[in-house]
Amino acid sequence: MLKTLKSVLGFQRSSWNPAERRLARVACVDDLRMIAKRRLPGGVFDYIDGAAEDERTASRNSGAFGDYGFRPRVLRDVSGIDTRRTILGRELSFPLLLSPTGFTRMAHREGEVAVARCAARSGLPYVLSTLSTKSIEQVAEAGREGARAGGGADARLWFQVYVWKDRELVKDLLSRARESGYEAIVITVDAAVLGRRERDVRHGFEIPPKLGLDTILDGAFHPAWTWDFLRGDPIEFSNVVGRHEYDGRSAINLAELFERQFDAKLSWQDIDWFRSAWDGPVVLKGVQSVEDARLAEKAGVDAIALSNHGGRQLDGAPSPLDLLAPVRDAIGDAMEVYCDGGIRRGSDLVKALALGATAGMIGRAYLYGLGAAGERGVSWVLDHLESETRRVLALLGRPSIADLDRDCLESTAGHPRRLG
Repeated sequence: MLKTLKSVLGFQRSSWNPAERRLARVACVDDLRMIAKRRLPGGVFDYIDGAAEDERTASRNSGAFGDYGFRPRVLRDVSGIDTRRTILGRELSFPLLLSPTGFTRMAHREGEVAVARCAARSGLPYVLSTLSTKSIEQVAEAGREGARAGGGADARLWFQVYVWKDRELVKDLLSRARESGYEAIVITVDAAVLGRRERDVRHGFEIPPKLGLDTILDGAFHPAWTWDFLRGDPIEFSNVVGRHEYDGRSAINLAELFERQFDAKLSWQDIDWFRSAWDGPVVLKGVQSVEDARLAEKAGVDAIALSNHGGRQLDGAPSPLDLLAPVRDAIGDAMEVYCDGGIRRGSDLVKALALGATAGMIGRAYLYGLGAAGERGVSWVLDHLESETRRVLALLGRPSIADLDRDCLESTAGHPRRLG
């Protein structure tokens, strides 16, 4: 009896590292979201997780992937899965980009530098936000560190930039990005004004959080986050410290910053200005219609990101996934097209690629990992999405990303039908 019992029982090895213990039973990105929700103060979590108004667009972003099913093929050699793809002239081992997210250190004290290291170790491009809490130069150094750890030549860093009224400040940011080795700029074009994010309104949320009784109580109920937060440097708008009227060091209401500095007059002529100020690849992030995709092609940009800002701007905007096929039909192969919004699984990425995306982009997914387990959590997300993508390709009977097309999919919204 004891011999039989011994044959089926065993003890799991436990890690002394709390982050590793939390990750030991994580099965998917949604598990990381739940851990982050428990670990982060309510205002911080809702800033990451929330969206505009009724949040229908954010829900649609992820829900749109459920409108498509797969058409697997069998008896195909899938012993060697190839996930390589060329992005802006350079080969990636896996077509995934890390979207820009502002105030990343609210999730974990290392913030953007942790994300940059993870991306570089995996050989993936990371897009640094203008409103980052680590500077252009700090993130570049972290990227080089991650690239060395991953055995790569260098980090692939892109810089996200807003169309600000202070063009001299923008030129300064672009110059610093160029000097620090950033290879592309990503111009966000869907934020002429700030969307109304009602979770933030209810929390009275500001960056960094102001110290009040509710903040103290929330911190007391989240001691691990509070201890991590207090051990870090003061949160600043690192890219504008000493270069802007706010000086980057004081707590700023985000809506006030948008109202004073973001240019509501932005137009297609502004893209020409960016072309004159930047001699590398230009990506437009925030394209939400076929018509604007055509105009982006005429403007000569290198790529567009179909994006609604994670549902954080206009509630009721179309999901990026729903736009992919019509945009690709309209512009053909004239530009690279990235799908930014709602990707939580490898199967989501495969669907986006089959519908015409050059690559997918993730933001909240890696923030959940960062909030749940710091740098280890971000690495878990990237590794998980790649392994899931490989498994889906094998089960789909498509050994290479190059083999994906609409014939892989069928619509499950209403009556199933072929898309190819």
